[in-house]
Amino acid sequence: MFGIDRRLLQNFDWMLLLLVVAIVGMGIINLASATHVDGELTGEVRRQLISLGIGGVAMLLVLAIDYRHYERFATPALLVCVALLAATLVFAPVTRGSQSWLFGGRLQPSELAKLGLVIALARYFHRNPPSEIRRLRDLMRPGLIVAVPVGLIVMQRDMGVALLTLLISSTYLAFTRIPWRSWVGVAFVGVATLITLWMFVLQPYQQRRILDVIDPGRDPLSSGYQAIQSRIAIGSGGLLGTGYRAGTQTQLRFLPTQHTDFAFSVLAEEWGFVGSCAVLSLYLMLMLWGLRIARNSKDGFGAMLAVGLVGTIFWPLVLNIGMVLGLAPVIGVPLPLFSYGGSALVTSLVGLGLLMNVSMRRYVF
Repeated sequence: MFGIDRRLLQNFDWMLLLLVVAIVGMGIINLASATHVDGELTGEVRRQLISLGIGGVAMLLVLAIDYRHYERFATPALLVCVALLAATLVFAPVTRGSQSWLFGGRLQPSELAKLGLVIALARYFHRNPPSEIRRLRDLMRPGLIVAVPVGLIVMQRDMGVALLTLLISSTYLAFTRIPWRSWVGVAFVGVATLITLWMFVLQPYQQRRILDVIDPGRDPLSSGYQAIQSRIAIGSGGLLGTGYRAGTQTQLRFLPTQHTDFAFSVLAEEWGFVGSCAVLSLYLMLMLWGLRIARNSKDGFGAMLAVGLVGTIFWPLVLNIGMVLGLAPVIGVPLPLFSYGGSALVTSLVGLGLLMNVSMRRYVF
């Protein structure tokens, strides 16, 4: 199970590591500006560096085990994640309207659940290739795999993470051969579900955030405040930005969560359109490289695992950028590898460690 021999070192994916280091490094620099206090290394930066160290060690541990062994533990791993999600409903305090954190805010089980879900789905679609799925009924079993953790996250009242987890799971649908006509019925069910959620599940503040996307100026001093300030910050950056630690929106703290959910706004203000495109290009390269790893994988589990792991980067990126631009409601989804957040950073590094695992063992069978 364990072991890194010479062949693995020869096939080590330095490109993937370089892309990860570049994005994380820029995120740390961005965090230092977003939380800047003269002459001090802020607590947020210290904690992020500690999380980076923990994530780096976890990545190495994940690399040491042949990824094919993870297939055998897919079901137990998912059950552990489900148990942790259920534990939050009993032991977690209500923080910002949701019950999402354990151990005094040190662990967010929904982050682990995304990885557990990807491994479980990769195992299922390895044994039931998506290219052979032509009927909606064939998605019943993977749908049940997804429904349990997503349902528990909904019960935590963390609708943003529930939506994100559902989108990550939907990554595999792009590889099925179900006719588009079959999705019409699903669309009707989806609309009915959304109406039900709006009427009976969503809290008033969540409804206001959705309405703010349609009419950004309806409540500029409350529910729409962060989205408006974010767009001001992005617009003030212009082409080349205001300069490092020189953005007024950032340094005057107009955005309360500028180091977490709105980290991209800080980047856009200080480094402008050019700097923003540079970081987004790194993400694009990372995801394309991940799909290349999936294509070159020598077995179905590795390919499906790589596809799911790319989804764990793609969907948070899309939702976060949409959120800071005012094109999506503010739902508390951080920018992967970039925003402040220990659990998210460690989980992302573990996921990318799995992706690197698939890459470096493509010739070792």
